[in-house]
Amino acid sequence: MSVSTETTRPSVPGLPPWRRALVVVAHPDDESFGLGAVIDRLVSAGTAVEVLCLTHGEASTLHGVEGDLAVLRATELDRAAEALGISRTVLRSYPDGGLAGVGTELLTEEVVAALGDGDLPDALIAFDPSGITGHSDHRAATDAALAAAARLDLPVLGWTLPADVARDLAEEFGAPFTGHGPDDVDLVLPVTRRRQRVAAAAHASQVLPESVLWRRLELLGDVEHLRWLRPPVTSRA
Repeated sequence: MSVSTETTRPSVPGLPPWRRALVVVAHPDDESFGLGAVIDRLVSAGTAVEVLCLTHGEASTLHGVEGDLAVLRATELDRAAEALGISRTVLRSYPDGGLAGVGTELLTEEVVAALGDGDLPDALIAFDPSGITGHSDHRAATDAALAAAARLDLPVLGWTLPADVARDLAEEFGAPFTGHGPDDVDLVLPVTRRRQRVAAAAHASQVLPESVLWRRLELLGDVEHLRWLRPPVTSRA
């Protein structure tokens, strides 16, 4: 893995000065609703952020815009990526709601392919292995990211929720949100939400006024919580 020696690029407190990172997610909007503020911080620091999305999100129960969800959500992903400054998106067509049935081996090959044949990214970024909301697609995407990272000896940073926020969301919305206590959180990252909100709005078929997204952002305020799912080499030495 090539390591950047650049010293003039601004750094982001709590995050390594990566040249390039690959975000692995299951659905269009995961990169914005979940990771948008983190991606914004990385891009602002000069990191080239790429996104691999494994489904078109066609099975969503939300349909705020008329039309074929598979087509709509592909376009929404492109618009959100532009808003966040994402340098490249790769969108695959595995079945929404069925990633667990595809199998980790095949999904891992997709991640490896997205990493490229030459100069590898410095890291992968994914959801917490719990899937945050318990969604099996989220868990399958993270499992594939971890398997690819283990093969290529790359670190993986996972987005999570603090336990109290997960509890409040679960009680208010009746969904199985999962979080972690302070001892299991490695980075509490200060963020701004402006670009994340613009990117979220680009997913017009999914961003409804009653969306849990808005309540989650309210509870999180101006920080995000991250865990090393596979720490950097220096941390493993």
